[in-house]
Parts: sequence; C-alpha cells; structure tokens
Amino acid sequence: MDQQIINLYDEYTHKPLPRSEFMKRLAILTGSTAAAVAILPFLEGNYAKAAVTPDDDLFTEYITYPAVTGEMKAYVARPKKEAKYGTVVVIHENRGLNAHIEDVARRAAKAGFLAIAPNALAPLGGTPANEDEARTLFTKLNAQETQTNFVNMFNYLKTRKDSNGKFGCVGFCWGGGMSNTLAVNVPELKAAVAFYGRQAAVADVPKIKSAVQLHYAALDERINAGITAYEQALKDNKITYELYMYPDVNHAFHNDTAPTRYNEAAAKLAWQRTIDFFKKHLA
Repeated sequence: MDQQIINLYDEYTHKPLPRSEFMKRLAILTGSTAAAVAILPFLEGNYAKAAVTPDDDLFTEYITYPAVTGEMKAYVARPKKEAKYGTVVVIHENRGLNAHIEDVARRAAKAGFLAIAPNALAPLGGTPANEDEARTLFTKLNAQETQTNFVNMFNYLKTRKDSNGKFGCVGFCWGGGMSNTLAVNVPELKAAVAFYGRQAAVADVPKIKSAVQLHYAALDERINAGITAYEQALKDNKITYELYMYPDVNHAFHNDTAPTRYNEAAAKLAWQRTIDFFKKHLA
C-alpha cells in the first residue's frame, strides 16, 4: 500500500484527525470516496480475528484494583499450574484494552509468565467498541492520574500469590510510551519493553533501574525522531538496554489485526526477543 496512505492513517490515529478530515484526505490519495471506503478495512484493526491464542491450558480472569478515581480493571492470564511466575504487565495501544491485547497477554502466559493487561480507560467506563470513540476518550484522560493508575498496578501485583515478585512490562504504541514511563517511575521494575513507543524524557533517564528493550519500525518517522537522544541518555547513565530497528516496516508492525501495517517476520522476531528478555530478567 502507498506509504502516504499509511502515514495518513498514522496521523489520523495519533494526532488525531477528525474522521471526516481523514476520509476526505484518504479519498484524494485513493482517487475517490468509494476507493477510500474500500481500502479502510485494510487499515483498521479487525478484532474479530484477534483471538488467535487459545486459553484451554491457561488460567484467566478479570480483576479490579483502586484507581485515583473509580477503579482500574485488568485481564489476567497465566499457566494453569498454581505456582509463582515472573510477572508481565501488558499495555495496550491508544484503543484501550481489546481482544488483541488480551491475546498478547495469553501469548505471554503461554511462554510461562503471569500476564496482566490493565485498561487505562476503565475509570471512564471502559473500552468502546468504536475505535474513534476510544481514541476520543484517550484525550480526556488525566495524564498524571493515568500514570499513577499504572504505577499502582505493582502494589496490586505484590498481593498476588502467583507472582514471584519480579516485574516487567511490555507496551505497544501508547503502551510503549507507558512502558518507558514505568521504567522511570517504578524502581522495582526489572525489565521494560517498548514497541514503537514515545521515549522517556532525557532528564528522567537517571531514575531508570530496570533493563530496557526497545523495538522500532524503520518507517515510523514520528516516533523515531526521539531515538538518538534517548539512546545517548541510556548510554550516559549506564542503563542496560537493547535497541532493535526493523527495516522496511511501519508503526504497529506487531499488531496482527491490522493487515496493512502488520509484518509477520518482524513481529515474530520482536516477540521472541521480548520473551527471551523477560526470561533473562524475571526468572
């Protein structure tokens, strides 16, 4: 697909653009309104196909814990055997907790971890089925309260008998930025993984105690603009880190519900690196 179309969709989902403006510009790029409508399903996520990881050999549940206002909700997945597991917080994109992220949590559970996926939108009523509504709700979140809600997840994790007390996190897009934020604000965090996420402020890097793993898409100019300064700060502060750049792929290359941007080879390689990273630091 034309890279201009993918870049426009990225602008639509992250700026965000009003849907009417996005469709107007998409029609210009594709040649007609009909063509724009036809191409849209290839750009948007199809969550009907998100559940690719079965839970027949897993324990799963939904839990709640206190939020700054109201309560947070989260999806939990782990192996069925009662034991203590390395614990991974799985953080969603700017859509809220959906079927795809729940599936990613099950993938982490299949790899032998206790995975917990919080929903940032829970205090606002949860994740709407409509993606536009979900993105709009994100603009209504209080940034400091949301950060605190995710930091407080680790207080909840300390109460779970199935956690070994070693914590990591992995986030995608908005969640990648939150992973970097948690690396700064959760001293007990052992491993933070960010997929194409906003970098932490350079001034905050000295606060990082965890190992950090970063996955970037070579065509993702918006996010990649912050790499150089962040990496230099990690080096200057002697933070253990790994940084991977995946050539010829776009933002959201790991999301297998978005056929245009998903890249199977890069996604599988990045996920295996993530699991290996967690096995190294959370065992």
